[in-house]
Amino acid sequence: MIQPSIIEQPETLFLERRQHDGSVNQIAPERRQFRDGDRSVRPEVAEFANAVDDYKIARHRRFITFEELFDVMVSLGYHK
Repeated sequence: MIQPSIIEQPETLFLERRQHDGSVNQIAPERRQFRDGDRSVRPEVAEFANAVDDYKIARHRRFITFEELFDVMVSLGYHK
């Protein structure tokens, strides 16, 4: 009985999204939205969600800390 010393597995191809070769000039949609599809009827909630999204996009952050969230609230005029 012959046992193979190396198990052959099919080669899998995957797309490495972190490397960008510059060949495609498409702007990918941001996947870090805070707002929930603009379903809120309250304009202040939509304004807050847009401010959080703008903060995250400007600073290339997918998630923000509570302190950063507070900074966004202060930038909108919140004070205690």
